[in-house]
Amino acid sequence: MLDISQLVDISRSESLEGAKALHAEAYNSDDMMAIEREAIFKSSWQYVGHVSQLPDIGSVIATEIAEIPLVIVRNDDGIQCFANVCRHRAGPLISENGKVHNLRCQYHGWTYDLAGQLIVAPEMADSFRACDVHLMSYACKVWQGYIFVYLGDEASELNTIFQGIVEHIKPIDLSAMSFHHRDSYMVQCNWKVYMDNYLEGYHLPYVHPGLSKLLDYRSYDTTLFDWYSYQSSPLQGGDNFYGEGEAHYYCVYPNLMLNILPGRCQVNIITPVTHDQCRVDFDYFYADQESDETNRLISQDLDFSDEIQQEDIDICEKVQKGLQSGTYSAGYLCQKREKGVWHFQELIRAAYRSWLSRQNYPLTD
Repeated sequence: MLDISQLVDISRSESLEGAKALHAEAYNSDDMMAIEREAIFKSSWQYVGHVSQLPDIGSVIATEIAEIPLVIVRNDDGIQCFANVCRHRAGPLISENGKVHNLRCQYHGWTYDLAGQLIVAPEMADSFRACDVHLMSYACKVWQGYIFVYLGDEASELNTIFQGIVEHIKPIDLSAMSFHHRDSYMVQCNWKVYMDNYLEGYHLPYVHPGLSKLLDYRSYDTTLFDWYSYQSSPLQGGDNFYGEGEAHYYCVYPNLMLNILPGRCQVNIITPVTHDQCRVDFDYFYADQESDETNRLISQDLDFSDEIQQEDIDICEKVQKGLQSGTYSAGYLCQKREKGVWHFQELIRAAYRSWLSRQNYPLTD
């Protein structure tokens, strides 16, 4: 088994020419998963929901990042994020999305107001000071209606992560869309396998024959930015339900995907479960959801998305078996078609190196 300090340097490349993919060992270890929780998921902005899911004071979203239970709540100060963990004996406060008057522990009834301040602690001694107890909070910001949380100490500016996207997709307006529903899938592969698959159109003619008919594969292109890669393709014509214009596919480091087309946006968040299993959440957003035209579009969109998703699941699960087979180490990347994969994997290597340096590992230059 390779040490992580070796993994960060294997196949490291300053350019795509001659570059190789991450080594198979990066996909096959629970130890790597533990490191990635610290090096990647606690050190990046993570998508947790949309403002349209929190319409009123007391609206809440229950979620989890890097094995930390979280509650996102709208209160008098806006939208905030707290650990969904009581300060008494770690009981849960919220089990599902909805609306509450306060945050009450389901274990012993300790109750916090919507700003995270303890207000009730049943049967505690008179000397106990509830005013000294507050839920742990985390940085929480909104971009174009999408809510993000940062678990680490030094959060980068959220807007810099998405810089240029809003201007580039005009006249599509993300802020005019609202949440419709979520579909979730459990996939038997490492989370990075699913990310790698999304990041290239190389597989379109072989894995997605239906989608390949709608997109102009010859003009399919990938452009790299600091924290995201952009895949685009002209639509083949206006006689399909995708309509006219351009399909925009953004992959934002480390595990967020924005699939933007006229009138709709599909947000995908990829969450690791074990080294060979991940959860894929698809959040669907549409503009003008009351119109008959949009409802027809939603119905067609969902049927087609299910087909594409199953094709991706099938191939990703087979790739995971290949990575675990012992017959593969690290393959060469296609310079024309796999720029996004290379860019993502270099960011992963950089995160590994940053974590190692904080652990005082000896690193090569």
